[in-house]
Amino acid sequence: MVQYKWVALSNTTLGTMMATVNFSIVIISIPAVFRGIQLNPLDSFQYLLWFLFGYSVVISALVVTLGRLSDMYGRVRAYNLGFAVFTIASLLLYLTPNLGTLGALELIIFRAVQGVGGGLLFANSAAIITDAFPEQERGRALGINQIAAVVGTLVGLILGGVLSTFNWRYVFLVSVPFGAAGSVWSYLKLRELSKPRKQRIDVAGNLLFSGGLVLLLIGVTYGLVPYGGSSMGWGNPLVWTSMGLGVAMLVGFPFVERRVREPMFRVELFKDGSFAAANIAGLLNSMARGGVLVLLVLLLQGVWLPLHGYSFQSTPFWSGIYLIPMTVGTALVAPVGGILNDKYGPRWVATIGALIVGAAFVALTFLPYNFYYPTFAAIVFIMGAGNGLFSSPNTAAIMNSSPIEHRGAASGMRATMFNVGQTVSIAIFFAVVVLSLNTSLPHAIASSVNALGAPQLAMPLSNAITPTGAVFATFLGYNPILQVLSSLPSSISSSLSPSLVATLTSNTFFPNMVAQPLTSSLDSAFLVSASLSIISAFLSALVKRRMVISTIYTEGVKQSSREAKQETK
Repeated sequence: MVQYKWVALSNTTLGTMMATVNFSIVIISIPAVFRGIQLNPLDSFQYLLWFLFGYSVVISALVVTLGRLSDMYGRVRAYNLGFAVFTIASLLLYLTPNLGTLGALELIIFRAVQGVGGGLLFANSAAIITDAFPEQERGRALGINQIAAVVGTLVGLILGGVLSTFNWRYVFLVSVPFGAAGSVWSYLKLRELSKPRKQRIDVAGNLLFSGGLVLLLIGVTYGLVPYGGSSMGWGNPLVWTSMGLGVAMLVGFPFVERRVREPMFRVELFKDGSFAAANIAGLLNSMARGGVLVLLVLLLQGVWLPLHGYSFQSTPFWSGIYLIPMTVGTALVAPVGGILNDKYGPRWVATIGALIVGAAFVALTFLPYNFYYPTFAAIVFIMGAGNGLFSSPNTAAIMNSSPIEHRGAASGMRATMFNVGQTVSIAIFFAVVVLSLNTSLPHAIASSVNALGAPQLAMPLSNAITPTGAVFATFLGYNPILQVLSSLPSSISSSLSPSLVATLTSNTFFPNMVAQPLTSSLDSAFLVSASLSIISAFLSALVKRRMVISTIYTEGVKQSSREAKQETK
């Protein structure tokens, strides 16, 4: 008879893989999706942000409460429900009926529903593995689970590139058969090893945390889009009101949690130094690398690939191919990280991993926009290796330092920190990039058109192509200049020769125009990530090895032994 721990690991591995396939397949396919729903990139940046935010915001806001519900009603039962909800949401995304802004809103809503399913999976997968494996094998099991996450990322990059060339809807349809199979398998094979406990839902904590996070992100979003006559929205009263309320709610959240009888976030767990250090290290590591895939896709699809002769329609596929070294690095090193964790403990393994990631971010700042690909591949491979070395020891440190009866909540808190880090990372990186472009893009536009002998275009192009519009157009692999030229006054458009128009609307003019300012802004974001990685390494060094004997695991072994004897009889 196959030991139950391997059944639990294989099923949670499928769930992890499905969730990570969904993340990378969406990132790589965004150009095809937004071209498919015919959205104007020059005035729709907010839809791009919330398409990226929606999934992770819902997970961040709900995963701890979902972990609590799992402790109350059963982790396996909640995990099974997660598979089902995720599958239904994937089908809804495939069936998105409308185009334009209405279609974008539908995609955002369906992604949020998908986030509920993802939250149930994230909140329980690590807890189910922790329940099923003894402490001395847990690092290896979590390392295998991490490999699944890496393989899922790799599969998503390739699948997204391939499927988006046929039809953007296939990007979402591909999750349906895997979700259906996982739902049936988990329902039939997984069993509860933990004892459900009656608890209360922390309504006040949920409202403060989720409301604060959403309001903060709304403020950031509308701070980046044009307002009135300005290219940025920082003069919009809504921005500062939303951000102020969001920050106030998040600051007040831990104080409220200390007074609630059964809080959403068990603040007392942070009294354990290892638990606190490992969680904050995981948060900062997630912030450092959470948005890096978006930035690298932006660089590849918007600049490097068009400048090397690739059509805009083919850039999603080739972006996935050229990012494979990152996932290969993680896949090769993740099991090593788990083995080293089991042998030496999580402290130095995670510390070294975080330092490697930080060094890779620094190395990226030395690359020119027209870089030599083998150098780029080597850097992202090393970054992936550092991530693989960090992840499973960090997770093991968190789970091993949490009390057995609160492992569902601890798993949910870990997932919350990870997803909040990813969400905030995307917001921070886009803010850094857009703010940097706000000062450098007008000069780049003027220099480019002056070099063509068309200085009369400098002001119209600068007014029409805002920093957010430039980022969105670059991300989609789209040249917005033809759209701008069609709206020019006849006094200007009549002065443009056919050869000049052909040059302006070619596949290479816009990427060349934005390449230098965009690269400089990405360098700033990479330096922010390097700093976060170094702080994460320092915190990881504070973690102490702790042996926790799981009574849940012991009970599970006894139960499996009794079942085996009965089957033998």
